[in-house]
Amino acid sequence: MAKNRKVSEIATQRGTSVDDVLAHLKKAGIEVVDGEVSVDEEAIEKAYAAPAGGVRRRAGGPGGKRRRVIIDAGASRRGGGPQGGRDRRRGRGRGHDRDEQPAAPVVPTGIVKVPSGSTVKDISQLLGVSTPEIIKALMGYGEMVTITQTLSDEAIEVLATDFSREVEITHAADEEAELEAEAVDDPSDLKPRAPVITVMGHVDHGKTSLLDAIRDTAVAAGEAGGITQHIGAYQVKHNGQPVTFIDTPGHAAFTAMRARGAKVTDIAAIVVAADDGVMPQTVEAIDHAKAAGVPVVIVVNKIDKPEANVDRLKQQLSEHGIIPEDWGGDTVFVEASAKQRIGLDNFLDMLLLVAEVADLKANADAPASGFVIESRIDPGRGVVATILVSRGTLHVGDAVVAGEASGRVRAMRDFIGEPLKSGGPSTPVEIVGFDDLPVAGEFCRVVKDERMARSLAHRRANRLRTEALAKERALTLDDIFARIAAGKVLDLNLVVKADVQGSLEALSDALLKIQHPEVKVRVIHSGVGGINENDVMLASASAAIIIGFNVRPSPPATALAETEGVDVRTYKVIYKVTEDITAALVGMLKPTIEEVVLGQAEVRTTFKASKLGTIAGCMVTHGVMTRNASVRVLRSDVVVHDGKMGSLKRFAEDAREVAEGFECGILLDGFNDLKEGDVLEAYETREVAREA
Repeated sequence: MAKNRKVSEIATQRGTSVDDVLAHLKKAGIEVVDGEVSVDEEAIEKAYAAPAGGVRRRAGGPGGKRRRVIIDAGASRRGGGPQGGRDRRRGRGRGHDRDEQPAAPVVPTGIVKVPSGSTVKDISQLLGVSTPEIIKALMGYGEMVTITQTLSDEAIEVLATDFSREVEITHAADEEAELEAEAVDDPSDLKPRAPVITVMGHVDHGKTSLLDAIRDTAVAAGEAGGITQHIGAYQVKHNGQPVTFIDTPGHAAFTAMRARGAKVTDIAAIVVAADDGVMPQTVEAIDHAKAAGVPVVIVVNKIDKPEANVDRLKQQLSEHGIIPEDWGGDTVFVEASAKQRIGLDNFLDMLLLVAEVADLKANADAPASGFVIESRIDPGRGVVATILVSRGTLHVGDAVVAGEASGRVRAMRDFIGEPLKSGGPSTPVEIVGFDDLPVAGEFCRVVKDERMARSLAHRRANRLRTEALAKERALTLDDIFARIAAGKVLDLNLVVKADVQGSLEALSDALLKIQHPEVKVRVIHSGVGGINENDVMLASASAAIIIGFNVRPSPPATALAETEGVDVRTYKVIYKVTEDITAALVGMLKPTIEEVVLGQAEVRTTFKASKLGTIAGCMVTHGVMTRNASVRVLRSDVVVHDGKMGSLKRFAEDAREVAEGFECGILLDGFNDLKEGDVLEAYETREVAREA
């Protein structure tokens, strides 16, 4: 009876190498899994009965190449051999040199796939051209390179043209797309799945409010200025059928995030305000949907407003190729009002109808894969990623890899925070367990174990590093002359911190797009999480300004910033950042409203009052807490709430203010999710003159 045996044990038993055993087993068609085979002794004897061609043998062994090993280098000079050591050594040396000469490169046929960031040596092997010829060709273009130097995509294409080769340059992102395309399922394994709807449109046209009305929650109230700052994924049921929604931001800075939403969607629901008409981000959303090749459903929102004009809106959309069904087109139009709860059922009915026509199916039994919708660092749980599962079923305990990040799913929750054990196709899940922040939009998949996940992530990181090196280029004379001509150009260095990865990416892109003839914006560092002392020291050394988006500096970082004279600015809405930086560049810094931090208090305990809510028992740690001040709740330096103080008490008496070192009771308006260890920061806004 066959039993599992290790290849190394078979090699030891037969007195040979592991490579020798593997070669014979492979020739006999015996599969090796994790270094073990399930065969009996008779099968192994049969495998060795037939000669294994191409087996590497140990030096000096039977059938191996004879080698001369000199233990004592002086022995040959002391007369070892009848013919004299000198001549024999010379003769063998020349023969040995001939053996060690590299074989001539093999000239490829057809299209050659060349990884971006390949070195000169890699290009030599792929194109079938010797290394000296490649170096000589690049010298002809004024480029001095070494054999291990990475080449840019342009240089690879020029070399391919010079040596009459046809190449296709591949990138790390292309490899992920190929992995995604490789997943082919048997039609019998496919089962119906929930449609994924991406809600897109212009800023403030009511996308989140529409979803809010459908889900009957208060998400929009928690967004800064009622504007979505990052992607949210939700799931609802209508007539017993689940529907998954992805809410994308509408602001101009979030183009990449909208593109990601269109990438993973089945249907694009584009919300247009009836009183505002078609706007720039509306057109952009239409373009994203067309590029993704997904059906479009137009939601005409705010029809309850007096100035609503649906016919004008249809006319505007028709100019962009969106023709409604009642005009003879194929685009579904739904009239709705999020605030008045009008047309919501009809909207869901139309979505399910379009999804039924698309016949959406997936294999729930395959290894899970999907896309990273969002990622962030949670103070208590570590790296948290929102994954939209597109194929298979994701389970707690699965090893996952997404680009440069890998790990094991330690915990899983649904969009309302309830724990899950598994998530099937079209299910948005929030998982904990990645060792690093995965990039939003990255393809995520389950692999065999954590070791393989780490290996794949490391390989992807190396690949991206070589691609980045290939994009770097040395200064040319033109660059030097340009810098001399623009001698007055200054750099505005920025350190950017945000609460989630997607917002950080969008904010960095928006800042880098700001242009000014005399100042260049440079983001010298960006990261997810609160502003810490390392950020302040970097800003101090680089003469940089720190931009915090929905995060706050820790008290030590605030004190260090005051000592070092570092300007720390925090924001809740992205266009305020770009407005301030643009105003700073053009010198139009008008008097504006500035917030002044009055004090901080640490929550030591909480009390529940049935009529009032949660009362926080606090100790004032910095400054003073004032009764009418605005208050933000910080949890590990991340803002979780920003509102007004309801009441301030010292013992049983109302107090106008409580100074540092004293205890007090604080009640917040409209927020009861207070926890021990939270920091309440009181502040007020004042009008101050800003200096240019």
